Amino acid sequence: MSEPTRRSATGAEERAVGEQGLDQKAPRQQDLPASVAAAWGVRDRPHKGPKPGLSLARIVAAAVQVADAEGLAAVSMSRVAAELGTAPMSLYRYVTAKDELLALMVDAAYGPPPAQPPPETAPDTGWRAGLARWAWAMRAGIQRHPWVLHIPIRGLPTLPNEVAWFEEGLRCLQDTGLEENEKASAILLVSGYVRNSAMIDADIEAAVRASGKTPDEWMASYARTITLLADPQRFPALTKFIAAGVFDSADPPEAEFTFGLDRILDGLAALIHPHP
Repeated sequence: MSEPTRRSATGAEERAVGEQGLDQKAPRQQDLPASVAAAWGVRDRPHKGPKPGLSLARIVAAAVQVADAEGLAAVSMSRVAAELGTAPMSLYRYVTAKDELLALMVDAAYGPPPAQPPPETAPDTGWRAGLARWAWAMRAGIQRHPWVLHIPIRGLPTLPNEVAWFEEGLRCLQDTGLEENEKASAILLVSGYVRNSAMIDADIEAAVRASGKTPDEWMASYARTITLLADPQRFPALTKFIAAGVFDSADPPEAEFTFGLDRILDGLAALIHPHP
């Protein structure tokens, strides 16, 4: 084999190996969970036979309806199947496990992120107003479907609405000058605050409901209890706090949420616009 021919053959082999490596690294549709691919509309139902009466959207909607009406503990493949008037095994053509169904339920519960309002209706379209709107909309989604708080976060955003929320958060921060990793950290900080605040609100609401008292009565009873138990000399700061009447009545959850969110946004503002 002549030298030019040898070099040509060697080059072809190297290109073939490189292309094979790229093919191995490239994501393939068949690597996706069937339910994720179906949620994005990139995979058709693979089973042969007549067109089914079920769809992934119908299954998820039925599961959300069960969770809203009966609580998350009531959600099972058999219960959802009964809601749809079908056999449990028919659901497994669309979701392979309950964990997949729960993830899809969370995605459906939050729905799409808030749309950016036109400038004429919302003069303040800066990053702070956008991220605040994003946070309040996420909180509203949790309030509509509080059971989402009891489904653990099992990974990064992959489902359509999850990715759309991530995109909107990044869009809000696009002109801030933050590095991309800082934008991700800011989004994690705000979404974590929303989730934690909603969890505390839900726990307090459950405690108040169990006590049979109004929120103001429940809060005032705590102040009386602490007054009876806490020695002022051992707990002087707490004694001053109780004496100030902070616990005489309950603050609206919205006020607490606003305070915390504003402080987080203040911190981000200091990062975005550092002092000289």
